Amino acid sequence: MSLPIAALQALDAFEQAAGWEQRARLLMQWGERLAPLSEEEKSESNRVHGCESQVWLVAEQQNGQWRFKGASDARIIRGLLALLLVRVEGLSSTELKQLDLPAWFNQLGLGRQLSPSRSNGLNAVLQRMAQLAADA
Repeated sequence: MSLPIAALQALDAFEQAAGWEQRARLLMQWGERLAPLSEEEKSESNRVHGCESQVWLVAEQQNGQWRFKGASDARIIRGLLALLLVRVEGLSSTELKQLDLPAWFNQLGLGRQLSPSRSNGLNAVLQRMAQLAADA
């Protein structure tokens, strides 16, 4: 399965980062690319449960492909969320269910830095995406 352009750009940027410090800085920069959610979108119904930080997820389907927007109150999580969103951009419901999240973050060189709670939080976001896709 080919990657969306933004995901390829992310891979390229993270492969060139030397060490954790540069990756952490990149992570923050990616987080700042997230389009802000409106106050209405930051509703309880859009909140992802299972994350230690506050995370909101909004989904819409266009021509059978999913588009997600997200936000978080935590900078690292915002960055991880941004990287997850570029990876799932335009996937179908089936492709979304088959996504190997740990493999994606390992490709980016971030796998070792994902604490169990961050990993669980990202999995909660991915499960929420799959749930929204299934309910559609």
